[in-house]
Amino acid sequence: MRTFWGLMRAYWFSDRWKEAWTLTLVIALLTALSSKAGVWFAVALGELGNSIAFLHDAANTHPLETILTNAGILVLLVVLKDAGFTGIRNLVSTTLHRKWRGWLNSQFNQALLDGNHTHFHAQHGSAAGGIVAPDNIDQRIQESIKDMTGGAIGLAMGVLGVATSLYFIGENLIGSSVEVKGLEFLGSYGTAVLAFLAVAIYVPLNTWIAVKLGRLLERLNVRMQQAEGSYRSELITFLRRSFHVAASHGEGVQKSMHDRLYVDIDKTWSRLNVVNTSYTSFELIYNFVGARIVAYAPGLVSFIHNRLDYKGYITGSEMVAQLISQCSWFIHVMPAIATLRANSQRVTELANAIENVQRPREFYQQTGRSDFSYATQNPVFGLTIQKLELAHQGEDATPFLGAANLRFRRGEWTFLKGESGCGKTSLIKAINGLWPYGRGTIVFPEGVTNFYAAQEVKLQQVSLKQLVCLPGSESDHSDTQVAAALHKAGLGDFIEHLADESREGKIWDQVLSGGQKQKLVVARIILQQPGLLFLDEATGALDPEGKIAFHQAIKDNCPNVTVISVMHEAVPPRSLAGEEFYHSVVSIADGIATKKPLAPILPRELTTILAQPRPVEDKWLRFRRLKQK
Repeated sequence: MRTFWGLMRAYWFSDRWKEAWTLTLVIALLTALSSKAGVWFAVALGELGNSIAFLHDAANTHPLETILTNAGILVLLVVLKDAGFTGIRNLVSTTLHRKWRGWLNSQFNQALLDGNHTHFHAQHGSAAGGIVAPDNIDQRIQESIKDMTGGAIGLAMGVLGVATSLYFIGENLIGSSVEVKGLEFLGSYGTAVLAFLAVAIYVPLNTWIAVKLGRLLERLNVRMQQAEGSYRSELITFLRRSFHVAASHGEGVQKSMHDRLYVDIDKTWSRLNVVNTSYTSFELIYNFVGARIVAYAPGLVSFIHNRLDYKGYITGSEMVAQLISQCSWFIHVMPAIATLRANSQRVTELANAIENVQRPREFYQQTGRSDFSYATQNPVFGLTIQKLELAHQGEDATPFLGAANLRFRRGEWTFLKGESGCGKTSLIKAINGLWPYGRGTIVFPEGVTNFYAAQEVKLQQVSLKQLVCLPGSESDHSDTQVAAALHKAGLGDFIEHLADESREGKIWDQVLSGGQKQKLVVARIILQQPGLLFLDEATGALDPEGKIAFHQAIKDNCPNVTVISVMHEAVPPRSLAGEEFYHSVVSIADGIATKKPLAPILPRELTTILAQPRPVEDKWLRFRRLKQK
C-alpha cells in the first residue's frame, strides 16, 4: 500500500475479496441500470414535450389525457431511476465505503501496533537525512482514510457511469440519427456524428481548464489538512496538560500559540475559498452552456430543414445533454479528485513511513550510527551489556555515554546514579531497544520477560482489570488474582470497580492521582511476575513512605526479579527495618558507566553513636599513653 494504486486495490485482493467484489458488482449493475433509465427518461421527456407542442392539433383527439399519461410515465421513471436504482446504489456504495475503511483502519492499526514498536519508530525522522516523520498520524488514520475511500468509490462510479452512458445513449443516438443538409456524405449518421463531435470538443477543452484549477485545489487541500491537523494536535496536547497551564498561569502563552496556529488555517482557507468559488462559477456556466446550447445544436439544422420532427429533436437533444453530463464527471468531481489525491498522499506517506521502520536498525542508520546487537543467553548469567556507546543523531556524533562491560545477576537490584542529563534513562531505553543511535551488545537472559515502568503513567480507556492486566489481556487472569495484586499494591479500595471503565463519569486516567497510577504499576508487576524490571523514575510521584512501600511490595512478591532503577535520590531507599533493597550501583560520571557493589550502610543505631562528638580525654591518661610508647 505504498503507492496510490496499491492502496486502491489492496482491499479487493485481501482475505475479504469476496465481500469487496460482491459489493462492487452490485454497484456496477445498478449503475448500468441507472444509465439505461436515463435513456428512458430522455425518450419520455421527448414524448411529453411533443404532446404539449401538439396540444391544439386537430389530429390529437385526447390532448389532456396524452399529456397526463406522458407526465405520469416521466414521474415513474424518475422514481425508478433516482429512488430505485440510484438510491439503492447509494446504500450499497456507502456499505462498501464502510467496509473498505474498516479494513484499511485495521491494517494500519495492526501495522502501527506490532511487536516492532512501529508507532514509536515511525515518529522519528530527520529532515537533514531526508526522512521526514509523518505529521498528525491520528488525522491520517481517521479523516484521510475515510475521505479517501469515499472519494475513490464516488469517482469509480462516475467512470462506470460514463462507460454505460456512452453505450446506451450512444446506441440510441445512432439509432435515431438522420441526414444533415450539407453533410449528406455522412448519410443517416449526420446528427449522431455532430452530437459526438460536440461532446468530443466541448468536454475535453473544459476538462483541461478543470485540471489546472484542480491541481491548485489539491495543493491547498494538503496544506489545509496539515494546518488543521497541527491545530487539533495542539488542542489535544493542551487539554492533557491543562493543570500545568493553570498552575503556571500560562493561558496567555497558550492562547498566543493557538492564535498563531489558526492564522495558518485562516490564510489557507481564504485561498481555498477563492479557488472553490472560481471553480463553482466555472462549473455552473459550463453546465448551462452544455445542457442548453451545445446539446441542442447538433440536431438544429435537421429540425430546421424538416428532416427531424420536434419530438425527435427534443429527445435527441436531451440525450446529448445527458451524454455531456455523464462525460463531464471529471469536471464535476474535480474538487473531489483534488481532495482524494490529497488524502491518498497523506495515507501513502504513512504507509511508507510504516514500511521504512520495519527494520529499525537500517532505518536509523540512514541518519546516524545505529549498530546495536541483541542476543540471549542462559538465564543463570543474567543480563549482560558489552561495549555500549550511546550517541545522538548524526554520523559524526560524539558518544555521550559508554559502558565497557556491565553484568546484572539474576535477582540483583541495581541503582543507577548520576547527574541529571547524564544518560541514565537513555541507558534503560537502549537496553529495551528504544534508543536509536549508538552501538553495543545487549544479551538478555533467555525466556525471561521484561517490564518497563516509566515515571509518567498514561492509562487507556479500558476497564480497571484490563489496566492491571496490561500488557496482557484481562482473560489471562482471574478477578481474584487481579484483586490480590491491587490489594498488595495499596489500591484495595478500588477492587469493587474491576469491571468499570470509568468512575463517576471520569476515565481511570482522570480518577487516579499520580501516586495511585504508580501503585497501579506495582499491581501490574506483581501480577505479571517479570524476570527483568526497569524502573525509570517510577516512584517520582510517591512520598518517602510510598517509595518504601513500592519497593517492599516488589521485594515481597517478586523474589527472583532483576531490577535496574533510575531515581533522583542520592541514595536508594531502604526498608522500614533498615535493610537494603539494592545490591549494586551503576555510577555515570564523565560519560562512563561503571558498576560496583553498593557500599554497606551501618545500622542506624551504630551510625548515630559514631556520629556523636568524642569526649575530651583526660590529660593524665594521654601522658601515660605517650610515656608507654
